[in-house]
Amino acid sequence: MNRKELIQQIKLKQSYLCVGLDTDINKIPAHLQTEEDAVLKFNKAIIDATKEYCIAYKINTAFYETLGVKGWEILEKTLAYIPSSHFKIADAKRGDIGNTSAQYAKTFFETFAFDAVTVAPYMGEDSIRPFLDYTNKFTIVLGLTSNKGANDFECLKTSDDKFLYEKVIGKIAGWSTAENLMFVVGATQANQLQSIRKIIPDNFLLIPGIGAQGGSLEDVSEYGMNKYCGLIVNVGRAVIYASSDENFAAAAAVVAQNYQTEMQVYLMNNLNSVINF
Repeated sequence: MNRKELIQQIKLKQSYLCVGLDTDINKIPAHLQTEEDAVLKFNKAIIDATKEYCIAYKINTAFYETLGVKGWEILEKTLAYIPSSHFKIADAKRGDIGNTSAQYAKTFFETFAFDAVTVAPYMGEDSIRPFLDYTNKFTIVLGLTSNKGANDFECLKTSDDKFLYEKVIGKIAGWSTAENLMFVVGATQANQLQSIRKIIPDNFLLIPGIGAQGGSLEDVSEYGMNKYCGLIVNVGRAVIYASSDENFAAAAAVVAQNYQTEMQVYLMNNLNSVINF
């Protein structure tokens, strides 16, 4: 899915919701846990229940890698089950020397055919370039994360009184364009979105941290939107674990619809060009 198609889906659904399929077998409803392919059955039910209200799904690979070979098989089957109309993100946070990154890029863009993958920028351009070479895919670089440890490095001040994350985002923005480059900005960092938008006004932002982590959808929408929306807001636990009963899928649908309804309001309020974007 390219940038134009992603924007069209946002316009069509009046939503910028991404559902995080970070599925922990110990947290899914008890009646499923003893079944064969329990995680896959859970994922399929969540996808069926939420696909009307979201424009993307994000699969955190750690929750599948922990299951070994079977986990990778579940990941592959889950990915195949997601409709082609939805943006598919591998939350893998990869980043290594060039030849290794080239293999990571091939893994997520060819072997598994995701639309996007998250990467860590610490090792510099040669660790990210193999991902950016896929011009028909998106590289999503960690910009300003929502975890407490972000203060250890990302929020350090540099000699010109800028935050390190501002320097990182600004430099990486010059390596490609908004057509295949996005950034992660945590929802709990909404107060920094205005300054980030001055650096990257056109790039899409993947925003985790809404829901269970306490981020504000209203603040993220107010300070992070651009004229094309420019946001993919991920909600994981608040949607997929909305209920632990047999009605878990219906409960997930209700939560997803509530987010979509709220997002529609922000699109109409904050985007004067929403009808035409």
